[in-house]
Amino acid sequence: MTRWIGWLLGIDNVAAIDEIDASFAAPWAAEGPFWVFLGAAALVALALVFYLRYQVKGPIGPRFSLGVCRGLLLALLLLTLADPVLRLTIVNKQMPYLYLVFDGTDSMAIEDELPDAQRTALQAAVAYQPASSPGRSTARVASRIEYVQALLRKEQNNLLKQLTADQQVQIEAFLFDGNTTSQLRKLSLSPSGRGGVDPAHLADQLTTKGQVTALGSVVYEAGQQFGSARLAGVVVFSDFAHNSGLAPLGSGDESPAGRLRAPIYAVGVGATEAVDLAVDLQTDPKMKKAERSSVLVKLRQSGLVGQSVTVSVTARALSGESAGQTEQIVVGQRTIALTNPVETIDLPFTPEASGRFEFVATAEKLDGEVVEQNNRALRQVNIIDDYLRLMYVASEPTWEWRFIKEVFHRDKLVGMQGFRTFLGSSDPRVRESNVLFLPTLTPQRSEFFANDVLFLGDMPRSALSDRFCEMTKEYVSKLGGGLVVISGPRFGPRELQQTPLAEMLPVMLDPQAELRTAPARPEFRLRLTAHASRYPFMQLGTGDVENAKAWDNLGPLPWYQPVAAKHPDADVLAEHPTDRCADGQTPQPLIAIRKYGKGEVVYLGFNETWRLRKRYGEKYYRQFWSQLIYRLGMSHALGSDKRFVARVDQQQYRAEEKVTLTVEAYDENYEPLADERLPDRGLLAELVIPGPGGGQTTNLTVPMLRQGVFEARIPVFAVGEYSLRVKDPITGQFDEQRFEVTPLSAERRRGVRDEKLQNDLARQTGGRAYDLTTVGNLPQDLKLEPVVQRQTRNKALWSTPLWFAVVVVLMLGEWLSRKMLKLS
Repeated sequence: MTRWIGWLLGIDNVAAIDEIDASFAAPWAAEGPFWVFLGAAALVALALVFYLRYQVKGPIGPRFSLGVCRGLLLALLLLTLADPVLRLTIVNKQMPYLYLVFDGTDSMAIEDELPDAQRTALQAAVAYQPASSPGRSTARVASRIEYVQALLRKEQNNLLKQLTADQQVQIEAFLFDGNTTSQLRKLSLSPSGRGGVDPAHLADQLTTKGQVTALGSVVYEAGQQFGSARLAGVVVFSDFAHNSGLAPLGSGDESPAGRLRAPIYAVGVGATEAVDLAVDLQTDPKMKKAERSSVLVKLRQSGLVGQSVTVSVTARALSGESAGQTEQIVVGQRTIALTNPVETIDLPFTPEASGRFEFVATAEKLDGEVVEQNNRALRQVNIIDDYLRLMYVASEPTWEWRFIKEVFHRDKLVGMQGFRTFLGSSDPRVRESNVLFLPTLTPQRSEFFANDVLFLGDMPRSALSDRFCEMTKEYVSKLGGGLVVISGPRFGPRELQQTPLAEMLPVMLDPQAELRTAPARPEFRLRLTAHASRYPFMQLGTGDVENAKAWDNLGPLPWYQPVAAKHPDADVLAEHPTDRCADGQTPQPLIAIRKYGKGEVVYLGFNETWRLRKRYGEKYYRQFWSQLIYRLGMSHALGSDKRFVARVDQQQYRAEEKVTLTVEAYDENYEPLADERLPDRGLLAELVIPGPGGGQTTNLTVPMLRQGVFEARIPVFAVGEYSLRVKDPITGQFDEQRFEVTPLSAERRRGVRDEKLQNDLARQTGGRAYDLTTVGNLPQDLKLEPVVQRQTRNKALWSTPLWFAVVVVLMLGEWLSRKMLKLS
């Protein structure tokens, strides 16, 4: 009955009607609906008068009925002019969508070397008919995409025909190959494009031109397609070798797979095991000259158990005191037997020179390896003959100030030279005579911007000059400096209100907030948030148990400085267990961090971390501050090296790609370098192209993109190792960048299917995982049901079949009745 009512109202697939509300859309009728009904009643009355008074032929009963029909017909015409609208809240059933997404990247062109039994089973499952290549006695090995095409063209038990057999699902097909602005390129299902599915036509559109597999973007865009509200599932045919962009899986609903809100049926293509050896090189991004460090080489192997491999690690200077020397530094060489899936080699290394160095780890190619590009790994490391420069600004010495100073005076990367402080309460004569103290809060720009991390303790607003605030803002946002704001009990962060520093903080300040301290407020223990696990400086132990023990050592805190709220771009790492912000919902942040421009700002709502020393001495206290300083200070160029920084956007390219060189350049006073000061209106650079005899050198000019930033895009064609040297116009020295151009894409760096990611995608989204031999079970596993949707619609009554039927019935009924009564 409900379906018939829906049809009469012009609505398909109605399962239920919850609410009905009528109104008039015509302005004249909407303003006075009473007069519309009064007019309709008058027309009915007029029709009755006509038939009862002026039509005297026939019995009175039929004449009365004719009057009612004529009156209702006239009333309907009047109501049509009033444009009656029904507001319906309906529940209807829609045909679900099923997306077929095919991997169109270069890895799908890999021809897997499979065991005979496995290859035979695969060929039988997809009905693949191997063909012999000219000049070869054996059949050519099929690529992954060819197996998928064979599956689509299969005559018996065709997958697509089974999916569309009962016409209860709407199929859409996509290819991801990175050749459009969108990750997904829609495929036509038939040559005419007018409906129906032609499996052979779909198979012919599959290609392998893509260079990266960005599964996170693919999953995200699947949820943005038309019809995604009725999406019942996404069937992905891929080797799941994710190697670019956002990870498809993550925590909660914020990951692409979580936002999709539909099951993923992951069809794995390609071998899960292959003879392969991959080299990974791990070092600290910065090393200290003459200090012993470690270079870690990790070997990941499959199918090579029992074999031995020789691994060598070398280094070469790119800049610094050894730049220009051609000889390589031998870090170490080891021969190791492969017994585990992952083997680790630890090579000790003591740098003898400073500058930027390129470390290369190389493993010999072993028999049976199909992909050898991943037998080599590169990493650039800055070796410093310098120290981290820490500047601590406070009104007066505190326990926090004292212990931070002691910790970093003994740190090899800071030392006695690296820690300087400005104390507002110190005697001016002490500032002038003691090298530990800075004589002024605002030294010369060249000295101020050479700092690596800035600590801002408890300071009154009157002591913070506008020049200091502006320089700090520029230091963090443009030069990537680190700022740590430590609240104190005397002044608090509200003193930063109305200064440029306020907008940099991870919290929103409350100028009216008062210090919350015992005994007015009870002591409390801070509570770590879920974000804390992503920041190494918040992990004080080797596991969750030790980390909890370390933070518990902080004990009950007697006070903290409240704020209005956290900044939208910030991560809160520790919070108050009970107190809330102004919204009454968000806990008060105690430790928070946010990116600001190129740098980062850390906020502490108390200055009591020295309590971490209570039971275990410096162990956890040093770990917290050392890791925090490492994050803020070691993530960018140190000291004066921040003045001229060149970088390329990748370390490895394919032939015919373009290298993007970016240089951030400042003058002696850290003012952005302008091209007016440069003879060629740009920076001079040299590109060494690999080739016989040491290669060919080409001179380049790097034009200015904007003041202080120079950029050039350089096409590369020859395969090999390149050197790109940019001249600093201030010092005359060259900053060298090295990169590699390979004939293989990122898709070829790993020769196997990522079965773990495939299974995780299916499991976490409620789908299932298959391979090409089991995907035939997909139609039975889908169990697709119509999508039930609750919608509110406004329906014009005069355009519905119901309205048309009533008008026709009244007109014909009156006409027939008049004929039967022989009325003129």
